[in-house]
Amino acid sequence: MNPEFYWLILSTLFFFVGIVITYWVHHQQYIEILIPESDPPPTSSAPLISFIVPARNEARNICQCIEALASQTYPNLEIIVVDDRSTDNTLTLLHELASHWDMERAPKLSIIPGNDLPPGWAGKPHALFQGVTEASGEWFCFVDADTFAHPALLASTFQSAIERSADLLTIMTDQRLVSFWEKVIMPLVFTALSVGFPAERVNDPSKPDAIANGQFILIHRMVYEAVGGHEAVRAEIAEDRALAVNVKERGYRLVLADGRHLAKTRMYTTFSEIWEGWTKNIYLGLQDRVWLLAIGILTGLIGALALPIWLIFSLFWSITSGSWMAYLAVAQALLVWGYLVHERVKACRALNIKSLYALSLPIGALVFTMMMFASAFKVLSGKGVTWRGRSYT
Repeated sequence: MNPEFYWLILSTLFFFVGIVITYWVHHQQYIEILIPESDPPPTSSAPLISFIVPARNEARNICQCIEALASQTYPNLEIIVVDDRSTDNTLTLLHELASHWDMERAPKLSIIPGNDLPPGWAGKPHALFQGVTEASGEWFCFVDADTFAHPALLASTFQSAIERSADLLTIMTDQRLVSFWEKVIMPLVFTALSVGFPAERVNDPSKPDAIANGQFILIHRMVYEAVGGHEAVRAEIAEDRALAVNVKERGYRLVLADGRHLAKTRMYTTFSEIWEGWTKNIYLGLQDRVWLLAIGILTGLIGALALPIWLIFSLFWSITSGSWMAYLAVAQALLVWGYLVHERVKACRALNIKSLYALSLPIGALVFTMMMFASAFKVLSGKGVTWRGRSYT
């Protein structure tokens, strides 16, 4: 049999596998629950809600974050900021902000200089734990310092939590991607998260899938205390997911919703921040489902290496042989690439970045795959992970 026929069979196999994987990966991202923008409830029926913001070296974001929380339309809230032993001027900026705080019009603002990290605790759970001890609210709302709220955020999420009987409600925020590496890498990370934790399964009480976005978590105080709060997840780097797992395993209602129109986040600004941030999270967040990490690495290698090699080889084959089978292989490769780029263009538009970044898929996939390998290596080798100047083994 003609050897070219075997290459065509292999190309055809790549074609069908490529179409199926591309479709599967890009059709997990839909979040069926959209938080509608709501008017605030009357003050008489609005329970006190405590915003708790952990801040470690957040001088770049902290003032904008707190000012946005102070501008909420929800009528009964307090703001507690825990400075998690920052080594920059975060605490100085907070004190300056407090010195100009309008105590009559603005919500109560409390600034807590965090204690040293005790043995067995990760930094963020400890900061949030300290904030909770000062909170008086019937509900707690954990917000990251790099998240900036629309004025209707709290009123809208609280109303949705009540209507859906949610004990913990978390939202996906709008992601601000500015630098080149943010636009190349982060869209693939978000796609991977949607594949690993489909909203449909997270919101199904009969399914074990659970995740929360630490950028915004609204949880009833009674439920928080019943599951042990952050003390129960004290050593977890991915404390948001660990808290969500505890909530769902205890039979409480977990809701993941689309709140992109109500809050914006810029997680990282440089390649080094992206690398450090995700290599600390990926393996630890998936250590109970290593099979998912393996799938992520496989699909990353396909996007970074297999698909480009397939197209280049097919083009070379068609140039050197001129056979119809070679031309068919080129057509198959181009069809898969066209479909893949089409889906990545949609992902780019959803993140408000130029469609041209869809073509950066091989670079982004290669870096993302390297981050997955590095994350697993750091943990399994015992070297540990680092974040904001702290090392965890």
